[in-house]
Amino acid sequence: MRTVLIFPLFLISSVAAAAQLTEVETRWLSAGTPVLAYAKQELKLPIDIIVQPQARAGDVPLALGFDNGRCKLVLSMRGNPTAESVLDTLPPAQHALMIEAMTAHEVGHCWRYVQGAWHALPAGFVERQASSDNAALAQLAQSLRETQREEGYADLVALAWTQQRHPAQYAQVEAWLQQVRQPQPSEGKVGSHDTRAWLNLAPTGAAFTPSQNVFEQAAALWRKGLLDGD
Repeated sequence: MRTVLIFPLFLISSVAAAAQLTEVETRWLSAGTPVLAYAKQELKLPIDIIVQPQARAGDVPLALGFDNGRCKLVLSMRGNPTAESVLDTLPPAQHALMIEAMTAHEVGHCWRYVQGAWHALPAGFVERQASSDNAALAQLAQSLRETQREEGYADLVALAWTQQRHPAQYAQVEAWLQQVRQPQPSEGKVGSHDTRAWLNLAPTGAAFTPSQNVFEQAAALWRKGLLDGD
């Protein structure tokens, strides 16, 4: 059994915790600290940080899992040669901004989970019936839709956060998300992480309502995306 390093949020900036982290892990957590501090102090979200001692094939650098009512922000960077490849097309000066946006995306997932809304449609929405007579294919299609919807919501949280904290750099984050959300050849026509139906609703920060918190701002556009395309 592998041993993982688990850090509660209040240890993010602790010297003792940082001493156990690699330079890449420290840089990513430092960039995400404003989001994580907000999640802890303002939202009281139950988030633990887990550092994988060895990444597995296909692991993304930053992901969110759930266990026993808590959110687990998982860093899989050790032994992961592509850990920072998602930033390859960006100038180094933008890396921290995009890592912060990615962290906001993951906190958006945590918010949905804590609210008991994970994979659930809002009130008044009905899951469309699968057109396939094959039960396995129908179940797969539904699973892909559920994942795509959650990714769409979390991307909108990332944009709402950016508009609130870094409005002058909104266009950079929006353009980058549009780029990374292009469907991959292995995913077929539309992949589970193709969130462009929602990103296209927020080409500028003016799409968000400043009087609401970032989760409510994201939810309003998310529901509109469901009406337009789900």
